[in-house]
Amino acid sequence: MSSLAARIEHFLEAAGFDRGPWLAVGFASGIALWFALPNRWEWLALIALCLGVAALALVFFSPLGRYTHLRQALLAMTLALAGGCALVWAKSALVGTMPIAYPTVAPVTATVLDRYEEPAEGRILLQLALREPRSGRPIRVRLSIPESADKPGLTEGAEVALRARLMPPMPPRLPGARDDAREAWFSGLAANGGALGAVEVITPPHGWQGWAYARHALAAHVRAAVPGSAGGIAATLVSGNRGGISLADQQAMRDAGLTHLLAISGLHVSAVVAGAWFIAFRLLALWPWLALRVRVPVMASLAGALAGIGYTLLTGMHLPTVRACAGALLVLGAMLVGRQPLNLRLLAVAALVVMLLWPEEVIGPSFQMSFGSVIAIIALHGSAPVHGFLAHREEAWWRRVGRHLAVLLLSGLVIGVALTPVSLFHFHRAGAYGALANLIAIPLVTFVAMPAIAVGLVLDVVGAGAPAWWVVGHSLNLLLDVTQWIVARPGAVSMLPAMGGASYALFVGGALWLGLWRGRVRLLGLVPALLASAMLASLRPPDMLITGDGRNLGITNAGGSGDLLLLRMGRSAYTRESFQEVTGLTGTVAPLESWPGARCNHDFCAVELNRGGRNWRVLIARNQAMPPDAEMARACASVDIVIAPHRIYGPCHPVLLKADMALLKQTGALALDLSGRRIVSVADGEGEHPWWRAAQRLRDNADDTWGFMGAGDAASGPDAAGEAAAGQSASAGPLIAPLH
Repeated sequence: MSSLAARIEHFLEAAGFDRGPWLAVGFASGIALWFALPNRWEWLALIALCLGVAALALVFFSPLGRYTHLRQALLAMTLALAGGCALVWAKSALVGTMPIAYPTVAPVTATVLDRYEEPAEGRILLQLALREPRSGRPIRVRLSIPESADKPGLTEGAEVALRARLMPPMPPRLPGARDDAREAWFSGLAANGGALGAVEVITPPHGWQGWAYARHALAAHVRAAVPGSAGGIAATLVSGNRGGISLADQQAMRDAGLTHLLAISGLHVSAVVAGAWFIAFRLLALWPWLALRVRVPVMASLAGALAGIGYTLLTGMHLPTVRACAGALLVLGAMLVGRQPLNLRLLAVAALVVMLLWPEEVIGPSFQMSFGSVIAIIALHGSAPVHGFLAHREEAWWRRVGRHLAVLLLSGLVIGVALTPVSLFHFHRAGAYGALANLIAIPLVTFVAMPAIAVGLVLDVVGAGAPAWWVVGHSLNLLLDVTQWIVARPGAVSMLPAMGGASYALFVGGALWLGLWRGRVRLLGLVPALLASAMLASLRPPDMLITGDGRNLGITNAGGSGDLLLLRMGRSAYTRESFQEVTGLTGTVAPLESWPGARCNHDFCAVELNRGGRNWRVLIARNQAMPPDAEMARACASVDIVIAPHRIYGPCHPVLLKADMALLKQTGALALDLSGRRIVSVADGEGEHPWWRAAQRLRDNADDTWGFMGAGDAASGPDAAGEAAAGQSASAGPLIAPLH
């Protein structure tokens, strides 16, 4: 132990300032562990364990007078872990918003807080402040209204009256899917829904709404100047509103690894700040009297900072933009005091600032992709081979440009490799040619489209902006053409089933070790990354997925192929895409009743699946109909699994699993791995976090008998008359029997 401690002490001493960024990693790990651990006792145990290790480090190492760096590392990392866990727990308790208890349709009077236009979808999203119809408590909700219902004055600050359909935010539709309830909990939204009928503006906006008006006016002006999705992208670059881009083009850009161009973040803010700095520096340097008396770089930095802050306000102060603006301001500050503007310590400070204000963002894709890409860039450019390759030398201009283009392509490849696990974990898909797409797209947007947009807006003051808008339209249409060509290449998009948390943690840990250390020791980060890759290679989709309301299910690899069978196809592509995203399947999607292995009538489907060396018999209820008790009891006894979108009253004892509303109310959506004899539920990942089943707890506290509002297509509840007639327990026998 003494020899090991001495080796670690020597390593930490040699690392020097490279130790600093790991404090941010420890803080982020504490936040992530709060989300990963299921209940408060484990959160308390984590905090207590960290404080205990810190105390032991003080007691054990201090008298020795040695291992100073090891003691500091143990103290810093354990306190950072405990601090991160405690901070996000405290924020959840202080700012978490309880959802509405019931799906509600009611007339409401509300104040418009935010307006988001989506012309490509023919709708407008409004964020409203109103009083909950049942309880009267003040809440914030997000409603969708059709464009045809838009009226003058329907914008921020207006008081409106409408009839609204309100729904509590939904938990994940399927295990591994997006968690709307968690996002709404931290963002302050108590409900989502839509407007039924006309929206009446009672009181027009009053007070100063300058930034909101400017944002909407600029977006509309740009979309009018540049038609189609190209205009939607241009409006996004100006105002942050991507609602003018068609869903097909958005998906293509996502598959090509260009989604970051649609989220106003580091690239856009950096371009604005750098452009303002360069213009101010050149203009101020032309005035000799000023240049001799004032530090021109300081004035240029001030101009860049003001431009970045103004751009952040104009685009709606979304979190990625605020984060990028804060980072840009730190870079400007570092330049003013003569420090290297782009280094890992500065990035760690920016990450700590973001985590202190928005700790919940640590587990989101935006935070991970933003900081992950910057870490990859800094680590690559800080390596000795790349540093030597880019060193200044006497050479022809075309050689210098060629070297920088080569490093730009290499940077794109490195960023693509670094962010692929993030994309697979959060979206279950990743583009294979992201480096090539970014090599074309980033210069096109940064050096052509954005300057042309700025010139067009300036020239439109005198009505002469048409040539600039022509450049904008053709450059962004070229971007879309390149995007469509790339995603049409064979193997351009890889899809995988939902990745486990252990695999993702290995990927992240290995990537951080590679990026934050220097020298050969960083190569040890390849070990967990390779182990995670092996785990990923063995990943396969679950055999069956059941939505949280029991109204829909999917069966994968039916007949030994990569096809997907659905109980209900749905009227839109949303249902199909949700199941395909979680399973990672790209084959044919067909209705279950069309499969030769299924026997369906109006009320039930009987399916027999061969998985793991045995046949599994499944009985699926298609609606609320229930046969007589004796007939139902015989049917249940002859199958392994029963699935129903309602409570099954009376005797029903399948061999293994009865997934009716009584069970799904507790577990949420289910994923069944029949071959591996394993069941995964949404509840497994949610634990006791406050947003999980929050609406259900409100109903239970009110002694209400409404059914659980699951993550599927609609709400369903028990028939009160049927419950009284049955006079039996809702759940007879075990809810989940072991799959063996």
